[in-house]
This record gives sequence, C-alpha cells and structure tokens, in this order.
Amino acid sequence: MCQVFDSIADQYDRWYDTPEGEAIFRGERDCLLSLCDGPFDGWVDVGVGTGRFAHALGIPTGVDPSPNMLALAAARGIVSHEAKAEALPFAPKSFDGVLMALTLCFVADAPQVLCECRRVLRAGGQLLLGFVPADSPWGLSYQEKAAQGHSMYSQAHFRTATEVLELAQSCGFSPTDSASTLFRQPNEQFEPEPRIERGIVPGAGFAGLLFTLNQLPE
Repeated sequence: MCQVFDSIADQYDRWYDTPEGEAIFRGERDCLLSLCDGPFDGWVDVGVGTGRFAHALGIPTGVDPSPNMLALAAARGIVSHEAKAEALPFAPKSFDGVLMALTLCFVADAPQVLCECRRVLRAGGQLLLGFVPADSPWGLSYQEKAAQGHSMYSQAHFRTATEVLELAQSCGFSPTDSASTLFRQPNEQFEPEPRIERGIVPGAGFAGLLFTLNQLPE
C-alpha cells in the first residue's frame, strides 16, 4: 500500500489543482466543516496524505506511512509523522480530535485503526470521518476500476455508511452528526459550487460522519 502511494504522490496531489479536483475537494472540505468548524489546533489527521485536508482545516499534525506523501504535507506546514494508522506514535489522550478523510478504506485493519484513534483522544474527543460510500455511484465506479486492476482502488475496501457507523460504534464512538455532498454521477460535468445536505443522503458520492468518544480509553 505505501509503495503504491509513494509512486503516485505527485500525480495524486496535482489532481487537486485541476478544475474538477478543486471543485470536488471544495465540496468535501465544506461537508466536513459543516459538521465541525473547529478550532482544529488540537487535532491530528490520520492518513494525512499530501496534507490537503489538514492544511485547509488548520490541523497542525499528520500521520501517514508514505514518505513521499508526507514530504508534500510537510511542505504545507504539517508536522508529519511516518507511521501506520494501526500504531499511532502518540501517547494516550494526546488530541482533542482525529480527522480521517478518504483514509478508512485504505487501512489494513480498520477496527485497530479506530481503537488507536480512541486511545489518543482526550475525554470528549471527536472523530471526523470522510468517505466514499460503497453503494454510491462513485463507490461503485471505484470498485469497478479496482476489479480492472487500478493500482490505487484495488487496494481499497469501500464500506456503506451503515457499515462505517457500526464499525465506529463498535470501537467506542457515538455518532453525533452527518452530512453529504457530491451528488453528480462520475461521468457528469462537475459542479462549480458544492451542494451540502445534512444527513446521509442515498446516492451522494461523499459522506461525512462526526463521532464523540463515549468513554475514556482504558
């Protein structure tokens, strides 16, 4: 997995500067901000990648296993730590919040990752997840690309919103809010102005879920 993202780090990051990439990112960013508008100075971005989301939200710290991705995140001013999400390099109760944007589908052990997020959160800490629902047109399109051998999507495990909710709840988190965006089909012209709707909207290509830690880590 790390080698895949290392090999495409520059290409992956440049896509966000295309008109379509900018429009999609703006919608995803605004969707997340509609659930939690910060401040994010006590947060960590797990799966920070090239630092686009962390930089946009003002999250100062990021973790990722890809050195090439982290180099781009560091250039954006993110304090970057090379590590897998299954073993976060932080002491218990280190953060007020954890962001995972488009990350959960790429980890090897999702329950362990969420337990690690729980471990590093302080009492009342928040977990903000952004993901592509498996049963959305975008999720289905990515899964089709995975079946055709796409280097990145073939490494992913997409989940429905219900599956993500159940997974997070099983790891000690309580859902508090949700929102959706990206309502066009993958082959349709991109929307210059993002539309955000509250709740998990069927068919939306991006969903945000906000959780609160419902008990202290042991």
